[in-house]
Amino acid sequence: MEHKHPPKFDVRHAAASQTLMEGHDVLSSYERLMQETQGLAAENPLDWTARVEVRPDPAGQPTNWLHLTVVTTMPQICQRCLGPVDVALQVNREFRFVESEAVAEQQDDECEEDLLVISREFDLATLVEDEVLMALPLVPRHETCPVNVKMLAVDDDFEAPVEKPNPFAVLAQLKGKA
Repeated sequence: MEHKHPPKFDVRHAAASQTLMEGHDVLSSYERLMQETQGLAAENPLDWTARVEVRPDPAGQPTNWLHLTVVTTMPQICQRCLGPVDVALQVNREFRFVESEAVAEQQDDECEEDLLVISREFDLATLVEDEVLMALPLVPRHETCPVNVKMLAVDDDFEAPVEKPNPFAVLAQLKGKA
């Protein structure tokens, strides 16, 4: 299958044309994803779809929107057994375009959807890479590790805690005598 990298595009033109873009790419096309995987699984597929359209915003005004889906598998290190684990990711996000960073900052807290600044050369590949990185689990792990994981640590050099006398014991004795 031929690889197709997400393009740069004019948001207004794409939305007015109700543009649907899709492609089949590989992880090696994305520098930060390769850093995250330490160069492993460079040929893992990354399938993406982007639909750009004009729809009403929450106030009913016609606005440019982007619906993005990305499906891929990222190799990670299981934090339970420290072995390799393939993390299947599916990104399914909606974005509303606004005119400027200032508008995005002003509206960000008030809306549920994510906001992007409209552009004549919107970089879809960077958005795809950002969304995959944000979808990675903080603590990747197998459902069931392929090896038995020792859950108890024993240290023969560790000393048992020593009972310290209560510093108020003397006061309690004096109070008892009074």
